[in-house]
Order: sequence, then structure tokens, then C-alpha cells
Amino acid sequence: MLKRLFTSNTRIKLLTIFLMNPDSEFFIRELTRKLNEQINSIRRELDNLKKIGFLKTKAKNRKKYYCVNKEFVLLDELKSIIIKALSSEQTIAKDLAKLGDIKILVLCGQFVDNPKQDVDMLIVGNIDREVLGNYLNNELKTKRPVRFAIMSEEDYKYRLNCKDRFVTELLSNPNNQVLIKKI
Repeated sequence: MLKRLFTSNTRIKLLTIFLMNPDSEFFIRELTRKLNEQINSIRRELDNLKKIGFLKTKAKNRKKYYCVNKEFVLLDELKSIIIKALSSEQTIAKDLAKLGDIKILVLCGQFVDNPKQDVDMLIVGNIDREVLGNYLNNELKTKRPVRFAIMSEEDYKYRLNCKDRFVTELLSNPNNQVLIKKI
């Protein structure tokens, strides 16, 4: 069964969309548009996922809809794998680097299993708060909403020189992960 699970990009995209929307039903053309894949590869992978028992089909309005089989043995484990892959540190760093000019990115709080920290993410640089908020709410799958702090490079340097408690504690904590450091 495992050999059939992770052999193509199309299958990974399908697993992701179904596992992140377990109560939704999709038809083939809808999936080709959402995933930007060829209809034949979608059809083939849907058939493979149905054969292993991950998907079920329903007919409605002369269309064949696919949905997650809630009785699938590895459902929770697959969902956990997909969530971890989507929210891995390197993926987050790469995605955030595309959203703005980031000089420093520190993951802390829930990303390092320390929910008592003031923030989950520190960003030094120039990034639009609204775009960042959309990414964190729509793309990143986390246990709870991400708390973040954004500061300019000048503010960061000033706080560092003043030995600001907030900044020094975030940087000195060995559990926190500094993913981008261009200063």
C-alpha cells in the first residue's frame, strides 16, 4: 500500500487537497482546475487512491464525485504527515522569502513546542502584514493561529544594541530556530 501512496506529484497534491478538506467532495474537472494538472494524471491517481481504499465515489447530477473514506486505516497518520510537510520549517522559510524582503526569520512558540512564548514568529524586514496574515491563515496548517512580530531592520538593530529583553530572549533560546539571517 505504501508503494502506491507517494509515487507522483499529482498524488501528493490530491492527498493534500483531500486531507485538508476531509468533508468535501470533488469531481475530476474541478480537481484539474484546482491542482493545475492534466485530466489523465488526475484520473489515474484518483483510481489508485480509490483502489487502496483512501477515496470513495458518489454519483450526483450525472457527475462522479470523490471524497475521503473516513474508515481508511491510515487516515489520521496521512493527515499528520501532510500537515507536517506543509508546515515544515524550510517550506515556511521559502514561502515567506517570496512574500517580502526578510532579513531575519525566527520560529519560536508553537513551532518549537513552547506555547508560553510571546510570539511564534519574529520577522525582521519589509513584508506586508495583510499578505503575511493571509499566508498564515490559509496556507499554513497549525494547531492555533500564529502570533507574529514584524520589525524593521533599524528597529531590530536598535533593540539589539539596547539589549531589549524580547529580542535577546528570542535569539538566545537554543530551541528557537533562526531560518533566515542576512544581518
